[in-house]
Amino acid sequence: MKRWPGAFGRFCYEFVVGDTPELAVGVAVVIVGAWALSRPLGGADFWFVPLAVVLLLAASLWRGVRMSGR
Repeated sequence: MKRWPGAFGRFCYEFVVGDTPELAVGVAVVIVGAWALSRPLGGADFWFVPLAVVLLLAASLWRGVRMSGR
């Protein structure tokens, strides 16, 4: 019964980070960046999250192709 916190922690790490910790860090940076931009711009930061998603997707695809050896 005392092993469930460790198992839950490993599950959360695998679920959030998985095999690409760069993507998890990127998502955290996007969330913090969107929050930081929303403060001074008052909602004029609608462009930031879609742009960041496209860039993270491109970086993830580039990494996947590079790792596959093609």
